[in-house]
Amino acid sequence: MSQSLSRALTILGLLGAESRSLDQLAGELEVHKTTVMRLLRTMETDRFVQHDSNHRYVLGSRFFELANRALEQRDVRTVARPHLSELNVTTGQTIHLATYESGEAVYIDKFDAKQSVRMYSRIGRPAPLHCTAVGKVLVAARPHTERVNIAERIPYERFTDRTIDCAEQYLAELDLVAEQGYAEDHEEHESFVNCIGVPIRDGTGSVVAAVSMSVPDMLLNHSQVLATLPEVRRVAAAISADLGWIPAHDVDSSEEG
Repeated sequence: MSQSLSRALTILGLLGAESRSLDQLAGELEVHKTTVMRLLRTMETDRFVQHDSNHRYVLGSRFFELANRALEQRDVRTVARPHLSELNVTTGQTIHLATYESGEAVYIDKFDAKQSVRMYSRIGRPAPLHCTAVGKVLVAARPHTERVNIAERIPYERFTDRTIDCAEQYLAELDLVAEQGYAEDHEEHESFVNCIGVPIRDGTGSVVAAVSMSVPDMLLNHSQVLATLPEVRRVAAAISADLGWIPAHDVDSSEEG
């Protein structure tokens, strides 16, 4: 890497932490102020940096454009796939990825279980909103008014004796999902199958997808499936991080440091 490029990247990293004066930048780079000024002028011309009335430098508006474009280019299915594959290998269970599209939760990826048992789900097929973990996660992330509208439109088809069958019960379930940060399908969609689902967020913090793990109770019972929640959460967090999401506690920690 050229020396000028290295110094420019160092400056951008420093300004990403907090604003700095020319003197501060020169001191931290251990170079003469004229050298830093040449770099700053070049970057300011291209809007990578800007200075205020006190001649303190900050990151410029060009970064907002680049950040937004970078996030737009991060397709959730492509980003999630290696993480889902890893979860499928380590657990041996069926893994789903779903998004909310045109009022439906739609499976956009799936890794089948290693054993012979196969789930009913298929890529491209809608997942019932009221009785699947991914459906609950995706709807729970919608604004309250929209949740109510969705709940009132659902026909509440009963798949098993455990299937939620009314809007009141469904809305209460969504409140619980939003509060605890995950959803369950406790033999609600398919008999003898338990499922847990966790939200995936993009760089804005919006829920853009849900990842879930489904397990027949002949392999793991309900409590044992719930015990795998940390693994599913870890994978959802890794995908979210790749999409640009930084949890609030991570931001607070970096600011303290």
